[in-house]
Amino acid sequence: MVVKWNLEHAEEGQCIAQLPNSIYALHHRKETNTLLVGHNYEGLHELDWQGGRELRSLKISMAALFDIQSVGNDIWVADGNGCITIIDASRWVVVNRIQASEKSARTIAMHPTAPEVAVGFSDCFIRVYHQHTYQLLREWKAHENSVFALHYAHHSQLLLSGARDARLKAWQATNGYALQTEVIAHLFAINHIAFSPDNKHFVTCSLDKSIKVWQAEPLQLLKVIDKARHAGHGTSVNKLLWTSFDQQLVSASDDRTLSVWNIIF
Repeated sequence: MVVKWNLEHAEEGQCIAQLPNSIYALHHRKETNTLLVGHNYEGLHELDWQGGRELRSLKISMAALFDIQSVGNDIWVADGNGCITIIDASRWVVVNRIQASEKSARTIAMHPTAPEVAVGFSDCFIRVYHQHTYQLLREWKAHENSVFALHYAHHSQLLLSGARDARLKAWQATNGYALQTEVIAHLFAINHIAFSPDNKHFVTCSLDKSIKVWQAEPLQLLKVIDKARHAGHGTSVNKLLWTSFDQQLVSASDDRTLSVWNIIF
């Protein structure tokens, strides 16, 4: 199910779509104010999230769709077959497929100022592509296990990555993606990275059931949110969204709950 929530009345959810298989990726496309949904075995769906109706769909892979991002008229999709599919949003057709690995493509990050797109894979590599030509610009073994999370810092000089090896790394995007910082950030896999609306802080979440709050520059751990200290999640925390509504942070877990946090510094 795809469910719409109101942060002012967080207990009230409204189902706006029900798809036949598990949903792994959601992306809000600002250009059209629509919601892109990726799931297992069927492909990509575009929803009118306000009206609660499907606008169109496109079957692009029999594998799970793990991440969806968009830039301009292009929609980038990462799937479980190690393929990156680029879709022309206006024509709703596939314009390119990049078969980059035999292992899953897990996460996509769009550079905010340069024409670069970073993709993390389960073969431990990060690969950076040109946004317009789709050519491979750079690739390197970034972690000792699957790369699950990528995010460009707001100043565009750093690419943050998190992986199954529990390490958080910062790569110098303006210096050939040289490694700048490495931190053993969690006990187990890092599943997601999300920045605050003002870009001064970010959060990570993990298979170890915790959420950690970090200062972006300089990189510094500020707070740990977990079950023992804050009645946090009881199982793996998989996704995060730091909203612009009262600085509220939303977390989603394998325990089938969403939690909403007030982050106060």
